[in-house]
Amino acid sequence: MKVLLVNPECPANTFWSFKHALKFIYKEASNPPLGLLTVAALLPEKWDKRLVDLNVTQLRDTDLQWADYVLISAMSVQRDSVKEIIRRCKANGRKIVAGGPLFTTSYDDFPEIDHLVLNEAEITLPLFLADLEEGIARHIYTSDEWADITKTPLPLWELIDLKKYASMCIQYSRGCPFNCDFCDITLLYGHNPRTKDRAQILAELDSLYMLGWRGTVFMVDDNFIGNKIKLKQEILPAIAQWMSDHRYPFSFYTQVSINLADDEELMKLMTAVGFETVFIGIESPHEESLTECSKVQNKRRDLIAAVKCIQKAGLQVQGGFIVGFDNDPPSIFEKQIEFIQKSGIVTAMVGLLNVLRGTGLYRRLQQESRILKEGSGNNTDFTINFVPKMPRETLVNGYKKIVATIYAPEYYYQRLKEFLEVYRPAPKKTVRVSMLDIYAFIKSIFVIGVMGKERRYYWKLLGWSITKRPAAFPLAVTYAIFGFHFRKIFEI
Repeated sequence: MKVLLVNPECPANTFWSFKHALKFIYKEASNPPLGLLTVAALLPEKWDKRLVDLNVTQLRDTDLQWADYVLISAMSVQRDSVKEIIRRCKANGRKIVAGGPLFTTSYDDFPEIDHLVLNEAEITLPLFLADLEEGIARHIYTSDEWADITKTPLPLWELIDLKKYASMCIQYSRGCPFNCDFCDITLLYGHNPRTKDRAQILAELDSLYMLGWRGTVFMVDDNFIGNKIKLKQEILPAIAQWMSDHRYPFSFYTQVSINLADDEELMKLMTAVGFETVFIGIESPHEESLTECSKVQNKRRDLIAAVKCIQKAGLQVQGGFIVGFDNDPPSIFEKQIEFIQKSGIVTAMVGLLNVLRGTGLYRRLQQESRILKEGSGNNTDFTINFVPKMPRETLVNGYKKIVATIYAPEYYYQRLKEFLEVYRPAPKKTVRVSMLDIYAFIKSIFVIGVMGKERRYYWKLLGWSITKRPAAFPLAVTYAIFGFHFRKIFEI
């Protein structure tokens, strides 16, 4: 059997694409398609496999004509690319097998797909493969069970060119103990965090190391600290020993909940291992909006103080923010700007509320006849897929004001300085400066420091960093490049 695994394209104009920033380091995409690489490892070893990631290369008709089956996995934001892939597969007479978040929640939108292997592949893919071998493969395979991910195999990294990506990926856990009503993670992976064991994580680190990877590794868990006890007692100590034995070849970033600020021991363990950045869903500084969306972990706490605590512990905080909740007051736009500036969250992804199918929010708004269309999966594209309580024009204009303000050079560089004054990173065990780092700095001088409209702020920041915080100089350059990307995305 010849199988072509295809990762659809993510729109370049999305916040997390970092397309404009990646050009500085000559990379094509931030991360490889970990899901497809894991699915590839679940396929029979004797099958011929190829992988095409449309974020780093093109899909040719010869690729499609080679394959017996085309396997697609996708998220909502990749919907448009998925439709084009399906069209081309049908034009070339190829059979399609599809799975992943988009198809699990919206499979009825794609009747032309031959086989839908939904939910977690560790459970449903073997059922499909067994039926395929018998010649009785069904149209849809689903399951209401959760996979035992201690049996999940190593991704088939050999199917990709690692050099095209800015970072690699490892998944430690699936599931989240919280129940934010706009989020589909618990729908896809459950409330009870399921984790891999110590040996698996070390094997995944070994596999990347043996392939020659040196640099950033993204722990893709939706909430890395869902099981704090196992992390502190088993996983992080094991990674710490591995990192020491291998002379600290990686740095890590991941996604966590705000209650990380309550656990000083956990923060120390994470920074000692090499974690540098965490993404946290802040959502809103307005308590009533947090209540509305069941963001209980963020309620009744000083969110700015919590962010500062994490920054002081040596972790950069990226933040997610949302406007469009029913309980958002007219002042929410100014409140969001004020919060973001005071928090020093440099990478602040503010989005319009996007209602995803299958979530608690979707069910509620559907009952109220307020769903207008399927969500794009890109909540920074100025679109709304539901009827908001606030006048639509007021909401969109208010949102545009937030992003135009926080990513304007004056506000962005002020916030960056606010962060660097608070941030206290753990001493680096090794300092590696690659040629790509040097190229990125030189390119930033010309693109931002000479040609950019923010050049005055750029040079002021670099001068301040060299004199006041020289150790933070590389980070200052990195965030200057990030700011360039964000302004391109929002056309500021």
